[in-house]
Amino acid sequence: MGFAEKRGSYWRGRYKIAPGKHLTVVDGSGKAIRFATKGEAHRAASEAENKYRRGDWRDPTLGQETFGEYANRWYEAQDLAASTMQNYRRHIEEHLLPEFEDKALAGILRGDIDVWEKKERAVYAASSVKTWRSTLHLIFEDAIDEGLITSNPAARRRGRGKRAGRSRDRGPEKVVTDPLGVLLIAERAALLSGRDDEFVAVVLKAYTGMRWGEIVGLETEFVRPASIRVEWQLYELDTGEFARCPPKDDSYRTIDSTDWLSALVANHIARTKPVPCACHGKTYVFRGQGAARTGGHQGAKLVDVARLAGVSTGTVSNVLNRPDRVTESTRALVEKAIADLGFVRGGTVSGHTAHWRRNGFATWLFTPAVSGWYPQKAPQKARPVPLIGEPWPGIPARGRGAGGRADACWTPIAKGLTPHGLRHTHRTVMEDLGTEKVLMDERMGHIDGSVSARYAHVTPGMRKRLMAGLTAQWEAGLDARLAICSKSPVQVLDALLRARLGSCQ
Repeated sequence: MGFAEKRGSYWRGRYKIAPGKHLTVVDGSGKAIRFATKGEAHRAASEAENKYRRGDWRDPTLGQETFGEYANRWYEAQDLAASTMQNYRRHIEEHLLPEFEDKALAGILRGDIDVWEKKERAVYAASSVKTWRSTLHLIFEDAIDEGLITSNPAARRRGRGKRAGRSRDRGPEKVVTDPLGVLLIAERAALLSGRDDEFVAVVLKAYTGMRWGEIVGLETEFVRPASIRVEWQLYELDTGEFARCPPKDDSYRTIDSTDWLSALVANHIARTKPVPCACHGKTYVFRGQGAARTGGHQGAKLVDVARLAGVSTGTVSNVLNRPDRVTESTRALVEKAIADLGFVRGGTVSGHTAHWRRNGFATWLFTPAVSGWYPQKAPQKARPVPLIGEPWPGIPARGRGAGGRADACWTPIAKGLTPHGLRHTHRTVMEDLGTEKVLMDERMGHIDGSVSARYAHVTPGMRKRLMAGLTAQWEAGLDARLAICSKSPVQVLDALLRARLGSCQ
């Protein structure tokens, strides 16, 4: 039985947990309770001993470690993919530690977490807050496994809470586009970048459903005559480095490729002649850009002048360096294009980097191509992409005073579409074509764990029908683009339009 022990002017409760081992009754913070009377101390000690014998007892000193101390220790113990580790670090450092760092694990209550979540939802998207709370839940679950706390304050109780408005937490539905939209976005992205790489990449993503990291990490050895093999992805870390890692959820797969898509990628590789990168020693299909696009601050390139004048880059070079080799009319045409675009010799940053930056591609190439607007970036506000209207669909004007030289701008194609939205687009197209689910899952890298999926298998007939359907979609997109204008300033698309026009005549 527990007993009371006199300690000067107060009593404390003591109870036995093992031969020769006694503990003192303590409060929630682990400090010994000072009882005013012997009877109170005796009753508390007896109750504590009974709890120990029933198995309800726990060491009162556990759970006093602060959340910050435990979260750091928890993070160091994880051995996960670099992308997952980076996400956990962001969640902990940017959203959990500011609120809970100095609080004891056992002192964090469900109400504390509800208050934190309400404050976060006032600033951030509900889907993001839900992800951060999931990380918090996981940390507390591991603390329970270690015996540091007895319950998880981040757990959601089923059937509790406000039901109205829950659908808003799902976030907006992903925007998708159609074959013509894919072509127009790819064309604009190439015009914004000043090269054809982005055209090929956007089309490849839309017609294979590959993830962004898989496109960036596509090595030339995995491009085959009738397929694309997904073996690796490149994941961009916060440090600026690219981690070469397996595809998400180990979704290794071979994606069937139509004849026209295989030719498009093969011709791109032959034209660009990629070389191994310094960071991994691997040869990748696509390269990054030598300087981040900053929404019109960077000057016009030689290729922009050539596109506007309707001549080759060699002709522009001759006008600048050997004008006697060029006819007067051609020289006047090139000089007008130079003036319209504000081209300055030596005033641009050239060259390429090994890989695209996710933010640079999405912010300064893809989003303006989709919406027709550059995003806000201090000190400049969001603004339309300034264009020289001819040839259609317009050549982006760059450099100082670009807005003053512009005479046109782009209308939105699929406002809100993201690069990942092209993956949703591909799945939607396959649904529209009536593609069998087993083939769609294989192509997207998804795993269906249902019993019925174990009995479904991909057949050559399924593959053939899908390739025919995707080819029909592609040709419909080209026909729609031809109906708008039979030419394009983007060399790759211009060749495709000429070939399509010739086959239809």
